[in-house]
Amino acid sequence: MWRYQNPVKLLFGTGSFESLGEVIQGRPYALVTYGEEPFIEFKRRLTALAGPAVAVIDDVAPNPDFVRLERQAAALGQAEPELLVALGGGSVIDSAKVFAAASGDFARVRRFLEDGEGRDALEFLPLISVPTTAGTGSEVTSWATVWHESAGRKYSLSHPLLYPEAAVIDPGLMLKKPWPLTLATGLDALSHALESLWNRNANPVSAEHAISASSLILETLPRLREDLANISLREDMAKAALFAGLAFSNTKTAICHSISYPITLRHGIPHGIACSFTLPMVMASMDGIGGLCEISLRRIFGCAPREAAHKLVRLFDDLEVSSNPENYGLSKEEWEENLESAFAGERGLNFIGSLPGLTESARRMGMM
Repeated sequence: MWRYQNPVKLLFGTGSFESLGEVIQGRPYALVTYGEEPFIEFKRRLTALAGPAVAVIDDVAPNPDFVRLERQAAALGQAEPELLVALGGGSVIDSAKVFAAASGDFARVRRFLEDGEGRDALEFLPLISVPTTAGTGSEVTSWATVWHESAGRKYSLSHPLLYPEAAVIDPGLMLKKPWPLTLATGLDALSHALESLWNRNANPVSAEHAISASSLILETLPRLREDLANISLREDMAKAALFAGLAFSNTKTAICHSISYPITLRHGIPHGIACSFTLPMVMASMDGIGGLCEISLRRIFGCAPREAAHKLVRLFDDLEVSSNPENYGLSKEEWEENLESAFAGERGLNFIGSLPGLTESARRMGMM
C-alpha cells in the first residue's frame, strides 16, 4: 500500500504574480522577503496588487538561524497578520513557515525542535509562497530547515499544517538570477528528485514527478548557463523544481542531504552544492537494487545506475562542480566519519541502501 497527498493550490506561469491580489483576498498580510533589488520592486508590485503589508521582514538569512528568527517572529507577532506571503528563495519560505508556526513566539517552535514537546502549542497562520528561484521545492512541502549555528545543529520543522495554502510560481521572477545561484538551486532540485527515488517512502506518484523533474533538469540546466535570459528555459527549470518538490513532499530527502548538513555548517558550502556533489556516488551504489528506484533511474538516464553515475560526473565536470570531497575542505577522516554518521540521521534512515554499499561505491568512484 502507498499514499500520496499534496494540498497546495498551484498557480504556474509567466505573469502569474499578477494573480496575487486575488489569492490574498483582502486579508491583512505580512510579507517575508529580502531587502535588496529586485525584491524592492517585487514589493512595490505586490503593494499595487494587494495593498501594503501590515509588516515586512526583509532581512532573511541564507540559513535561517535561531537568533534572528526569534527577533523576526516577535516583530511579526506585534503586527497580528492573518496571512503570510513568502516572496523569495528557500530561506524566505522556510523562515515564513517558522513564523507561521510561532505566531509571534519563537519559543514555541524552539521547544518543539529541541525537545519534541509542545506540538499542541503551535499555531499556524496560512501561508502563500512565491518562489523566486527554481530549486528549493519548499513552496509545496510541509517542513522547513532551521539552523542553530552556535550549537552546530540543524533541525527540520515539520507539520501537516505547514503546507502553504497556495504557491504562485512565476518564472519571470527568476530571469535575472546569476549563474552561481541558478546552478546551486538547480542542483538542489535535482537532488530532491533523485533522493526521492532511493527512498523508503517512494511511491509511483512521487517517482513520476521525480523522473519528469530529473529529465528536465539534465536537459535544461546546461543550456541555461549560456542563456540566462531565456524565459522558456527558466519556465522549464521552474517546472522541474516544482515536480521535484511534489516528489519529495511525500518522501522527504535521503542520504545525500544527511551527508550535506555538516558540510554546510562546518565549511560554508552552499546547500545546493553540498547535497548534490554526492549524487553520482550514491547512484552508483543503486546498481542492482531493482524495484521502483532502479526502473526510474534507467528511465531518466537510459542505462544502469553505475553507468548513469559516470554520466552525471561528466555533466558535473562540464558545470565545473567537483564530485571530490577534498575539494570542499573535507579531510579523509572527516569524510569517512561523515558518511557513517549520516546513516543515523532522519534523512539517512530514509535511504534504501547501506553503508558498506555506499563505501564501496565511493571507493570505485575515487571518493574514498
